[in-house]
Amino acid sequence: MTNAWLNRSSILYAGEDKWSVDPRVSLVTLNKEEFTIKIENVDIADEGQYVCAVQTSSRPRTTSVHLLVQVPPKIINLSRDIVVNEGSNVTLICQASGKPEPSISWKLISSSGDMASDDEHLEIPSISRQRAGTYECTAVNNINTDVQTVNIAVNYAPTVSEGRDIGVTLGQRGVLECEADAVPEADFEWYKDDRRIFNGFDGIEILNTGSLSKLTFFNVSDGDYGNYTCVSINKLGSSNTSFLLYGDGSPLGFFFHLILELMALIQLIS
Repeated sequence: MTNAWLNRSSILYAGEDKWSVDPRVSLVTLNKEEFTIKIENVDIADEGQYVCAVQTSSRPRTTSVHLLVQVPPKIINLSRDIVVNEGSNVTLICQASGKPEPSISWKLISSSGDMASDDEHLEIPSISRQRAGTYECTAVNNINTDVQTVNIAVNYAPTVSEGRDIGVTLGQRGVLECEADAVPEADFEWYKDDRRIFNGFDGIEILNTGSLSKLTFFNVSDGDYGNYTCVSINKLGSSNTSFLLYGDGSPLGFFFHLILELMALIQLIS
């Protein structure tokens, strides 16, 4: 009796004689009841039909087995981290290999988690600043899961918080604070009426820390009272807001403050 194992057109073993040059293939059992070979570190290329042939004195007999190789998912093509301007159209791509073919899904890692897609392409038309963040691509089949991330940074023009008027007594310390929301971070400029103010001018300090700019008067004088404008600027645009520094408790300061409130009310009505 002669036994042989064949893979497609190649003979792996004929009895105890190894014909395959693949070191991963070895003989496990050979007797009258069993003829078994082993393939270590199975690869997708090993998939296919294997035939065991037995030549008896009467007639040859064969049996076959089809080896299916399953492969865990692996993300092989992923969009890079990007920086875009607000309003741009964005497409993210995530492609993965694996067997069975993995399913692909996208989600924005955020508290809301409302941006999701069950496709290898994620389309984000006219992206807003709220859509900036880390996007997670997940490839999954019944073997395992692979996860990778892409970061999207969204640039947008500054918007400044409404200025708050301040009443300060003569000789006291006063601070005007201007806060801007912008990406990239905004630069700040301060003006009194139409004249730009620089750090150290007339004992005034300008301190910028991130999204906040502070204009500090260490010893307020009559000449300091009046209207001030904060302008925040980045490469996408600018925004400004106005402040009134008035004398706390002085009739003139109260009058200025009243006029400003009336002007704001008129603009609101119109």
